[in-house]
Amino acid sequence: MWFSWQPKASIALTESPDGIHWSDPQIVLGPNKATDWEADINRPIVIHRENRYAMWYTGQARGKSWIGMATSPDGIRWTRSSCKPVLFPEQPWEQTAVMCPHVIFDETLKLHRMWYSGGEQYEPNAIGYATSPDGLVWTKHIDNPIFRPDPAYAWERQRVTACQVIPDGDGYVMFYIGFRDVDHAQIGLARSRDGITDWQRHPANPILRCGLNQWDHDAVYKPYAIYDGSQWLLWYNGRRGSVEQIGLALHEGKDLGFKPALR
Repeated sequence: MWFSWQPKASIALTESPDGIHWSDPQIVLGPNKATDWEADINRPIVIHRENRYAMWYTGQARGKSWIGMATSPDGIRWTRSSCKPVLFPEQPWEQTAVMCPHVIFDETLKLHRMWYSGGEQYEPNAIGYATSPDGLVWTKHIDNPIFRPDPAYAWERQRVTACQVIPDGDGYVMFYIGFRDVDHAQIGLARSRDGITDWQRHPANPILRCGLNQWDHDAVYKPYAIYDGSQWLLWYNGRRGSVEQIGLALHEGKDLGFKPALR
């Protein structure tokens, strides 16, 4: 697991045989004093293909956020791909921040596909989409943002952000964060035929809720899920007050409960 080690302003790696018990973290990518946009490094996504690891991460400085890229032969020793960000906040809806990248490589399209968050610096407001042949030069979707908060649902009425998109059957599922206000968040699920348009929210949203008077009383967010062949495992950040930790939630079986069939 590559994760944001906030007290160190760095990205760290920890490993586990079972997804529950984890090794001591080691920093694998830290702040870069040679640039003016990487005072704090966080929110990574890592993919492995063609015998190398590629990471996209959020760099923060001067009250703004950008997205950078690095590569590694082993997931431990990383080399930045550029001294400049690969994605900048430049559209009006992105305001001062693009962050929280999630990237997959589409073997059919031969493209990297990125879903990212944009908007305010403290917590971004909506989700955009971009594509790239090489992971360095990105083209943003003309209809960004492709996923916005829905005021009809109180739990996500203020903002949606930090998604994970997974190919699933004939379409895509998205785990995402919904905020009722800037300090309180829960996790939702949506699906789309193409991963861009006509998102359908799950009828049971939020699928992961805060625990009353528990360690995750104020927020559950920053989801990352995998299906291991028998169940879904969802790692997430939970927060109570200013203390933030990582938890695990389980869902038995492949079926996530969407009805009817995807349009």
